[in-house]
Amino acid sequence: MTGEHYNRIARLLEHNVSVKLSFDIKTKFDMSQTDSFNVVAEIPGTSKPNELVMVGGHFDSWHYGTGATDNGVGSAVAMEVMRILKSLNLKMDRTVRMALWGGEEEGLLGSRAYVKAHFADTAVMKPTAEHDGFAGYFNIDNGTGKIRGIYLQGNEMVRPIFEQWFAALKDMTEGTITIRNTGGTDHQSYDAVGLPGFQFIQDPMDYDTRTHHTNMDTYDRLQAGDLEQMAVVEAAFVYNAATRPDKLPRKDLPPAQPAGRGRGGN
Repeated sequence: MTGEHYNRIARLLEHNVSVKLSFDIKTKFDMSQTDSFNVVAEIPGTSKPNELVMVGGHFDSWHYGTGATDNGVGSAVAMEVMRILKSLNLKMDRTVRMALWGGEEEGLLGSRAYVKAHFADTAVMKPTAEHDGFAGYFNIDNGTGKIRGIYLQGNEMVRPIFEQWFAALKDMTEGTITIRNTGGTDHQSYDAVGLPGFQFIQDPMDYDTRTHHTNMDTYDRLQAGDLEQMAVVEAAFVYNAATRPDKLPRKDLPPAQPAGRGRGGN
């Protein structure tokens, strides 16, 4: 229900005028297709092709709108990052891989399944060979607002690295860096197995108040200039992670966790 319609109902009720609402609800529980999938693409590295930097966001959404801000934005920006890096023909030491995740809204299902298959199973926490070669993951999942900084997920060791990277982008973003954790999106699948995974801080815009999981989450709510800024900033971070001499520092490997924990629950 829109604010205008709600306000009209409220005014009528304030004047003791009865309001009658009618609903036409048609639902169906469909179990014919229960599979989900991820979309993956990569640019092979040159001197260290077995080491990996990843960029991504989830492409599934809620049924009320078209999912433009949650998370068409993150998916579009990830694709634009890859286009930028490819079109500039940049030589990157490490392989850069994009992943658009399915099943995020049901519990980070796509990214968790991918991390389990490639890097480590949280239930036993035995890293694979790919785990050792992983350099970093960058994620966007908070709407159309510009990037204003990044969450460190408790990894203080990367602060000076990100400060240097943001310094080169000072005309585009303040580059706020916080030690805080932010939850509920796919970088946590990496953090849960001791890999450096990060979510950017963004302008909130009307994400939490208007578009998040509502029928207002449509293309009209996107700001083209914001998306362009996000793509440039994220592309710079991915490029730097793919070319710096060492992989990004990582926290200690967490202890094994029982299977079946909730969404973003590390």
